[in-house]
Formats: sequence, C-alpha cells, structure tokens
Amino acid sequence: MLRIQKGSDTAVIVMHEIYGINAHMELVCNTLSGYGVDAWCPDLLNRGEAAFAYAEESDAYAHFMQEVGFTAAAASARRLIAEIAPSYRQIILVGFSVGATIAWLLSEEPAVHGIVGFYGSRIRNYMEVSPACEALLFFPQEEGSFNVDDLLAALRDKPLVEVHKFSGQHGFSDPYSPKYNEASAQETLQRVRHFLSWVEST
Repeated sequence: MLRIQKGSDTAVIVMHEIYGINAHMELVCNTLSGYGVDAWCPDLLNRGEAAFAYAEESDAYAHFMQEVGFTAAAASARRLIAEIAPSYRQIILVGFSVGATIAWLLSEEPAVHGIVGFYGSRIRNYMEVSPACEALLFFPQEEGSFNVDDLLAALRDKPLVEVHKFSGQHGFSDPYSPKYNEASAQETLQRVRHFLSWVEST
C-alpha cells in the first residue's frame, strides 16, 4: 500500500493497472497529494513483491485475470473504502486501465463521491452499472479490442457520466510508457484537478 497523507478530509484512492504499484502510480499519488488531498494506492495484486515491468505485460495480464480478477480486486478496494470512510468527508477513486474498471464497479458505493477512469476498456463488460456519483472517463482514440466511439455513445446515455476521447493509445497518460502522449496526459491531468476541486466544493 502506498499512502501519502496531507491531513485532508478528502481521500483519493488510486487503482493501479495490471502492473501493480509502479513508478507511474507513485507519480500519480505524488501529483494528487500536491493538490492537498490524501492519496492511497492499495496493492490489488496481492503478490507481496515488486510491480511487473512493462516488458512483462503478458505475464501481468495473466496474473491479474487468473489470480486476482475484477470481483476480488473490487472487494479488496471496497474493504479499504469501508476502513477509511469514517476519517474522510469525501472519497474519490482514480483508476487506470483495469483500475478504471474497478473504480467503475465501485461507483455505486454510498461512500464514493466521484470516480475518474483512464482507458477502462473492460467497462464495456459492466454496462449494467449506473454510477451513483459523478464519473469522469477518459478513453484513447485507438483501442484494438473494441470500438471506442460505440462505447462512448453508450456511456453518454448514463446519468452522471462524462466521457472524453483523447489522442493516443491505451496508456497515453503514463510518462514511463512508450505509448505516452504528453498533450493528452496534460489535458486529462487538468481535467482531473478541476474534477477534484469541483467534487470537494460540493
């Protein structure tokens, strides 16, 4: 678990990708804590060891799907939410890839006040979910496994859901990834900062 406490009444729980708590997740937590919120990043892989390298993408994906899965990861995050909820006025989830789908699965939880999801491609498998909080979702122009525009059109029909498409590929916000797109990363970061400020003010 990575935790950065600022004495805030708002907690942001960061949901990592299939790789685990790596340098990108540390950067995200440090960036978010710079906005004055408390940042938490639970280890949803339960490996008890270092994060997977990007070169181990196939192994990381297989480990998540076979040894963890969305249901168990969401249950683990739900336990953390229940544990820390009494200490905070608001809890916001920020997820990346599988982490975005986990955040989506938790968007109906009463203790969650907002979610942000980056390229949560598996959200398409959980369209029965109707967030009970504001949901801000970012997708890339390019996804090999599904039609982005079709998913965005379906998501826009849901109340409280705001979706945007950005230049680049899955992973565009990660400066450690070869798929990094600086312009898209900077624009989404500004939107996240505005979202956090708006949620905190409500």
